[in-house]
Amino acid sequence: MAPFKKEKTLHSLIAGSTAGAIEAFVTYPTEFVKTRSQLQGGPKEGPIAIIKNTLRTKGVAGLYSGCSALVVGNAAKAGVRFVSYDHFKGMLADPEGKLSAPRSLVAGLGAGMMEAIFAVTPSETIKTKMIDDAKRPNPQYRGLIHGTAAIVRQEGIRGVYRGLFPVMMRQGANSAVRFTTYSTLKQFVQGAARPGQTLPTVVTFGIGGVAGLVTVYSTMPFDVIKTRMQGIEARTQYRNSFHCGYRIFTEEGILRFWTGTTPRLTRLVLSGGIVFTVYENIIRVIGGREEP
Repeated sequence: MAPFKKEKTLHSLIAGSTAGAIEAFVTYPTEFVKTRSQLQGGPKEGPIAIIKNTLRTKGVAGLYSGCSALVVGNAAKAGVRFVSYDHFKGMLADPEGKLSAPRSLVAGLGAGMMEAIFAVTPSETIKTKMIDDAKRPNPQYRGLIHGTAAIVRQEGIRGVYRGLFPVMMRQGANSAVRFTTYSTLKQFVQGAARPGQTLPTVVTFGIGGVAGLVTVYSTMPFDVIKTRMQGIEARTQYRNSFHCGYRIFTEEGILRFWTGTTPRLTRLVLSGGIVFTVYENIIRVIGGREEP
């Protein structure tokens, strides 16, 4: 396994944040459909029906309800993720600068925990509440700033940190699985290529897409619990994340934990390709790597 080159912290932050913001905006309609699917407690409305009904009642703008919260949060999340991952893998690498798959898994887990606390939970709670609110006849939130202020005023700072535990579990698993899959596949492909050869963009996109595919199926239950805990009515329905998971399992069945898989799969496959491709290209342009 070849030694990795360490990213400069500032460059890693810039590249990661830019990649995260671009990915969030491009893929947001899939996130909207996934969230709406997971908020349903009764008969399930399919992804196509959600899109048609939203376009009919709210127009194209309806598919972007809560988008600003996710774009800002995703930029922060990706910045924190790449900086944290680079920091952890630097700590865990052996004296020769090599990082084994198990250590890459631990580094990804640590990065996921950091992004869950500092970026993901607040942004996704606000995003989920805005999507949930948008389907009401008379929505109360008038955008990101107004919505955030209203949530904090009504529920306090805890209101934007609802679902922290499942978010930490999901993000930890997300990053652990995604980074390990991406790093392993990238090193395998680079090992088969000529030494020092830069991988084509299409190959980087494909590797990132596969990493996203593996991530989706292994972390969906955490994502469904997270979404339910962040809904507007969550305070009156669930005592905590474990109670939420128990009610979903006993009242709706185990398959409900994979509700929204198709739109999330679409998003994360695109996300993996977009984020890693944009990140690698920005790092290449600004020369953000140091030798270990």
